[in-house]
Amino acid sequence: MELRHLHYFLTVAEELHFGKAAERLQMTQPPLSQQIRQLEEEIGVELFIRSKRHVELTIPGKIFLKEVKQVLEQLERAVENTQRADRGEFGNVVVGFVGSATYDILPAVVREFRLKYPKTAVSLHELSTPDQMKALHRKEIDVGLLHPPIQDPLIATKVIQKGAAALSIPKNHPLALKKTIQIDDLADIPFVVVSRDIWPGLYDEFLSVFHDANFTPKIVQEATEYQMVVGLVTAGIGIGVLPKTAEKLFNLDLVYREIEGHPLSAVLSIAYRKADNNPALANFLNISSRVTEEFTGL
Repeated sequence: MELRHLHYFLTVAEELHFGKAAERLQMTQPPLSQQIRQLEEEIGVELFIRSKRHVELTIPGKIFLKEVKQVLEQLERAVENTQRADRGEFGNVVVGFVGSATYDILPAVVREFRLKYPKTAVSLHELSTPDQMKALHRKEIDVGLLHPPIQDPLIATKVIQKGAAALSIPKNHPLALKKTIQIDDLADIPFVVVSRDIWPGLYDEFLSVFHDANFTPKIVQEATEYQMVVGLVTAGIGIGVLPKTAEKLFNLDLVYREIEGHPLSAVLSIAYRKADNNPALANFLNISSRVTEEFTGL
């Protein structure tokens, strides 16, 4: 039994007229009658009562009609769902992200993606930049929001946000009273920073500021993520260096100040495997690009 036999049967059952059914199917009547006979012989049941002026379904034919409609409807849904999956409208995207992304671009991207592709699951995993790179290579995540620079021939990256970084200072610290912080104010001040392994761009830029001032900052603690910096600064361990979006943590024990004349940047990139052909990933990247243009102008 072939799929065309089912379509032929359904058309004749709807028209109850071989001539009209043949016209709908854009074929002549004799071949259509022959195909229906072959179908009846194959299943061993007469499906139609035929006369010169009248065609009607037999009782088994009526039961077969009901089942055929269900089969063809299911097949149509299967084809449609397969095509939608090929367009990335079904499936799953696993996203890795650094903590700072949760207070900025990530919520906007995920919200827009879920609105446009509600049947595509989005799994979120907070991971450091090095852990995201490992996860990308192991195919544990499809895409990462991480800190550049990334130099890997198998991984494509694109900057999606260029923000600012600032000093986070305990509210009871003398420097918290100053509206502007000069570089010389920071001599012998203990600092808590995210380690270079985790955020090389910000770490190197921070050191270069002090290199130009001819002294080395006193780094007393390095952290693996910037939420840890917030906690250590709140505990009075030192002054932190954080993206300004950290203000959204609503920690009332900290204030944020820039270094006068020495702006620091907090850059976020999106990364994915160059060879990944997951259609859902392509849709996520497109949404990310659009949201980036709307929110940051990049």
